[in-house]
Amino acid sequence: MPVSTSSAPSKTALLTAFALVYIIWGSTYLGIRFAIESLPPLLMAGTRYALAGALLYGAMRLRGAPAPSGASWGRALLIGICLISFGNGGVTLGEQYISSGLAALLVATVPMLLALLGWASGVSGRPTPLAALGLGLGLAGVYLLARASAGTGSAVAQPGHEILGIACVLVAALVWAIGSLYGKRRPAVASPFVAGGMQMLCGGLVMVVLGLARGETQHLDLAAVSAKSWWAFAYLVTFGSLVAFTAYVWLLQAVEPALAGTYAFVNPVVAVSLGWAFGGEQLSWPMLGGGALVVVAVGLLLLGSKAPVVVEKDKLME
Repeated sequence: MPVSTSSAPSKTALLTAFALVYIIWGSTYLGIRFAIESLPPLLMAGTRYALAGALLYGAMRLRGAPAPSGASWGRALLIGICLISFGNGGVTLGEQYISSGLAALLVATVPMLLALLGWASGVSGRPTPLAALGLGLGLAGVYLLARASAGTGSAVAQPGHEILGIACVLVAALVWAIGSLYGKRRPAVASPFVAGGMQMLCGGLVMVVLGLARGETQHLDLAAVSAKSWWAFAYLVTFGSLVAFTAYVWLLQAVEPALAGTYAFVNPVVAVSLGWAFGGEQLSWPMLGGGALVVVAVGLLLLGSKAPVVVEKDKLME
């Protein structure tokens, strides 16, 4: 993939980036569930992103990338808190109470939020009546998912608090959408790879601090961590963070926010399939029906959105 957005990206680069985000992120939901079986959630997620961010940022600096300014680090901190600390952190906390497949289906609301918030902020065009229909179907789908969540707790760490898990994931989706739009308008630096490293490092460190504040070290026993959790953690660091998150940050600068958010079409299919096949997660027709409504709603929102507003390059690079 190109290192800057000074020229139009090639179709190969776009397809590669979308494929990475679509497939890898779909698998990370189950990876998170496996990791938090014997690792504290925020300490696991924070360490995952801080490590990946430090590796990516260090590699880019060794390749000659200039040192970012203090203002750039400030924007990276804000975006990192939205995307990493709240976005991924909320999903990780939520997966203590709901299945990985349900979490992915709920995150499918991100494109709807991106379309609506993008219109409100001037980044994207105003939704049409078709898009409004999509919003209504999406809300109905989320309601069905919430109703169908009872009984899915047998495959998660702390069953019995499904509504809490759903709330964590929906808040995470909202804050992720806000951070994505801000990152579109005000990227930390011009290079998406340097920006991705900075955001992962900042957001990861914030999550580590939050994990310490929650007292998660009291529940951390490295000797008791299972091999499955360690393998899941390694996968999340390398593929989930270094590869897929960097691809997403690049897509945010290369395409419109709602288009970048279409990973939510494929992620639920991958996550639900893997959770059922390898995680012993239960499926029900109401749950699948609610997920289908959300996916259809996303499609209607994207099809019904008017041509997006083009953000001038000099504003993107401020």
